[in-house]
Amino acid sequence: MAKKTALGKAPPKPRTADEFVAAGSENLGQRLVRSAEEAVEMVKMKRLTLDVPESLHKRIKRTCADRGEMMADVLREILEKEFPA
Repeated sequence: MAKKTALGKAPPKPRTADEFVAAGSENLGQRLVRSAEEAVEMVKMKRLTLDVPESLHKRIKRTCADRGEMMADVLREILEKEFPA
């Protein structure tokens, strides 16, 4: 006599690449940012890409690591000072 096994639920239908990207990027453009009053607010973010010499990149990365800061946060502060609202 053959052994019977119970079949489980069918696996979910795989999402298309567009559905996968859309689902993961819903909150990607928003990050928590501290304002002057230290209140937390949602700010829509946009990516900025630029090329810098490798030596400059290493200096920025090393300095930020020594200070325990994120490169993106430091560079955002510099850009805010240079281009105030």
